[in-house]
Amino acid sequence: MADQENCVRITRLAAKKRAAASEPETMAAQKKKRVVLGDIQNVVKNEIEKKKIKPIRNVKKGKAKIVKEVKKEPEIREDDPQMCGPYASDIYQYLHAMEMEAKRRPSPDYLEKIQKDVTANMRGILIDWLVEVAEEYKLLSDSLYLTVSYIDRYLSANVINRQKLQLLGVSSMLIASKYEEISPPHVSDFCYITDNTYSKQDVVKMEADVLKSLRFEMGNPTVKTFLRRFTMIAQEDFESSSLDLEFLGYYLAELSLLDYGCVKFLPSLVSASVVFLSRFTLQPKLHPWNFALQSQSGYTAADLKECVCILHDLQLSRRGSSLVATRDKYKQHKFKYVSALSSPSEVPESFFEGIKDK
Repeated sequence: MADQENCVRITRLAAKKRAAASEPETMAAQKKKRVVLGDIQNVVKNEIEKKKIKPIRNVKKGKAKIVKEVKKEPEIREDDPQMCGPYASDIYQYLHAMEMEAKRRPSPDYLEKIQKDVTANMRGILIDWLVEVAEEYKLLSDSLYLTVSYIDRYLSANVINRQKLQLLGVSSMLIASKYEEISPPHVSDFCYITDNTYSKQDVVKMEADVLKSLRFEMGNPTVKTFLRRFTMIAQEDFESSSLDLEFLGYYLAELSLLDYGCVKFLPSLVSASVVFLSRFTLQPKLHPWNFALQSQSGYTAADLKECVCILHDLQLSRRGSSLVATRDKYKQHKFKYVSALSSPSEVPESFFEGIKDK
């Protein structure tokens, strides 16, 4: 699509093509319009003029400090095989080491050093749209996290123009779906959801390019990987509903995907920051960090300060206010309306100070 086409219309997502084939009458009554992102720069032009997005702080890349000797191991439910109680510490120590491998990490400044035609705003709009696509096709959240990881890793090594950014998004989601889902959407589904802006050949070719760029290293830890563990630990001494804490954590973690400022952080650091801010939101007078969380995550409260500030700005819509898909997603009864929750405008500096073991 040429740059001259300035009138780009983004609507809500289309109904599933496969569902439409089996229920033609239902489709006729409920059919949604397909989505064309087109020239992403023009989509956000008015929003950028209305409200300038704050510049991203120059934050150092977070590094996990792995604690070898854990003083306090939270109790693992023996009747929950998914938590792998006897092996949990070894598993997460391995995952910490894996997330720091260069081949699994995007460049923290690829937009400045590699890309010439893609901006942080375009990236945010693409991922916000992919949140809707994932909802439309009922994909696992793990597929969404991997999709964003593939996009960032590809853009860290390959120059791309804005016209192909949406193609990169759907091709990355196709790969992630094949990796995570039992019944992934078909190539034709991803063509249809873009209003057939791209052909099957276009999607398949980009899929091959992404796989080559990733060197077929598709399995890597994400924020969601560590969030399961940290949330369980956070619930040990917390009085609020465990579901409130869990859903709020999911919401803040998905918000982190939208902001280019979070790319520089390790997934475990973002996950720890999500738990910190979730606890602060639900009980703002209680110190959101404790010794068990510090021991198991490998991060002190001070280590989390920069990331927590970015997440806090996202939560209060001081960043990415025009990106609404995630906010709307978690403004539903099944997620206990956690996106409607708010926290105090500032996190007390004392909460980022050291904690004492009781």
